[in-house]
Amino acid sequence: MGGSQGRSYLFKLFEYVNLQNKIKTMKTQTWEEYLHYFDQILSGEFINELYEKEDYRNYVKMNHTRVHRWLKHAELDGKLIDLIKSIDSKQLWYLITEPWCGDAAHSTPIIARLAKLNEHIDLRIVLREENPDFMDRYLTNGGRSIPKLIVRDSEESDLFNWGPRPVELAAIHLELRQRQAAFDEINKTLQTWYNNDKGYKIQQELTAHFENVISASQKA
Repeated sequence: MGGSQGRSYLFKLFEYVNLQNKIKTMKTQTWEEYLHYFDQILSGEFINELYEKEDYRNYVKMNHTRVHRWLKHAELDGKLIDLIKSIDSKQLWYLITEPWCGDAAHSTPIIARLAKLNEHIDLRIVLREENPDFMDRYLTNGGRSIPKLIVRDSEESDLFNWGPRPVELAAIHLELRQRQAAFDEINKTLQTWYNNDKGYKIQQELTAHFENVISASQKA
């Protein structure tokens, strides 16, 4: 390996090791702690510069309702349930999110319910604003879009990542942005899509990911 190639390799290796060390020590929450975080924001127990803004407190209030609605009423897909229950080794699910995120309010409850189906799954909530280095490994078109689910094996190697939206909705969102639709139109379109979809597309996409993981493990 040449001098410049060797230095480049060592630099990338240093970056990787440094990030892995940060991941091991970064602050995460359980799902239950994340739900409590909503309550702390809404009660005023937790206040920062962001949540001093009325708009963001209103986002959290709406998302609190959405999260609990999906926790109670989302119908989980039978095939996906079987795939999740078949996992027989430890997996770490890092879920990057924030209480103010409208997309996250529709997706994270489904992911949380899936994680509870198997004791081998360790779901860890990662707040985007507190963990920029980790977030920056999983950018979408150069942006810190959330939610993002990163599924890793017990050795902290990525198996796959999903997010921030189902593919169909991502295309709709892109079209709205390209024609510079107003924020209210974008928000209404996305929320209507989620309500009509009822969590089907995210589960369909996660099913495909887990089938790929299982297929790869069987070939190894």
